[in-house]
Amino acid sequence: LKGLFGFYYLGAKADTLFDVRLYTTLAGLTAFTQANVSTDTWAVFGDFTYDLTDQFSLSVGGRYTSDERRANILRQNYLGGGSPVFGGAGVAFGAPSTNFTGRQVFRKFTPRASLSFMPNRDHNFYASYSQGFKGGGFDPRGVGVNAPDYNSDGVRSQDEIARFLSFRPEKVDSYEVGYKGNLFDGGLYIALAGFYADYTDVQIPGSVACTVGNLPSFCGVVSNAGKARFKGLEAEGTARLGRDLLASGDRLSLSGAFGYIDAKYRQYITLIAGQPTDVAAFRKVQNTPKWTWSGTLAYETPVGDGRLNLGTTVSYRSKTYQFEIPNPYIDQPRFALWDASAVYTAPGGRWSLGLYGRNLLDKKYKTSGYTFIAANATTGVPTLGANGLPIASLGREGTLTAFYGNPRQVFATATLQF
Repeated sequence: LKGLFGFYYLGAKADTLFDVRLYTTLAGLTAFTQANVSTDTWAVFGDFTYDLTDQFSLSVGGRYTSDERRANILRQNYLGGGSPVFGGAGVAFGAPSTNFTGRQVFRKFTPRASLSFMPNRDHNFYASYSQGFKGGGFDPRGVGVNAPDYNSDGVRSQDEIARFLSFRPEKVDSYEVGYKGNLFDGGLYIALAGFYADYTDVQIPGSVACTVGNLPSFCGVVSNAGKARFKGLEAEGTARLGRDLLASGDRLSLSGAFGYIDAKYRQYITLIAGQPTDVAAFRKVQNTPKWTWSGTLAYETPVGDGRLNLGTTVSYRSKTYQFEIPNPYIDQPRFALWDASAVYTAPGGRWSLGLYGRNLLDKKYKTSGYTFIAANATTGVPTLGANGLPIASLGREGTLTAFYGNPRQVFATATLQF
């Protein structure tokens, strides 16, 4: 029997200050946000492994987490320019749309268990189950006046605003089976895994256009959309090639990784015309390509008393959705990148010189983006105007922004160890 106990603590504070200047909506109109969210988290955990036989082992563990979030959020419109915080000449316009102070505590026990079978030191088969959760909190960009008035008295209580600005913890039940092993007298290492994950209360962050005081504005929203299911396969391996053909001291290896993931929302609740509606059939899991793979060919050979390492890598990602609502303007189609390197290491490893190339084919690919264009509330299909262009949902022009990965890079390094 072997195991461990542990204790974890985190204290953190995040401050947010920004202007959204909506000058094309109304001259000098600015939506200002000032917010801070503090986190105090502690957890106790334990994990133990018992060798049932020389080949079978059982591991069990658990973690109890307490997650406290506090938030102070101020949203204020200004006219005549930007907010004074950023040196603007604007003056406060109307009452704050949010002036909120809140606190929530989330507590959860999450267990873990796994069973492994090792017929010998070169092979390991395993199966595991675990639970996890991500604490809830408050959206620092939310607008309190948009909270439902459950009393219909025209005055929203702090509890009503808190329910609107807060989001619940996200929970997951995860299952995995796999194999890890060395084959051909160490000539091939492989790792295979199949997994299934069942999520509830999935946290979905977003930025949307909204109305504050009958004026178009910018709002943040983090919602618990519903349920999601992830399942897939992963594999990785390294093969030592040509051991009988290479000169003494030379090494040639091929390593690769492969991933397949089928990620779907089983429930995605949103408000359409004031009514809760399940739109899971029209939503995608963001930043989760279905297919990924990479391959690296590496060669190492003596040069004098030192060593020269040559390597080249090709990596691939299938189509990636930037947000839950597909958007043809910022979603990234499938693409591949090619990298290469050459590194000389002096005898004893005292110093080295390296030449590296990244994205050698200068592939242009999007990594993230933002969109504020009108779209169908259910399907997310952009709404086009008479000119065939998307209609803005924030300001008169709207906003459609994409951020791109690095272009071709070639650089050298020099390293000295002492």
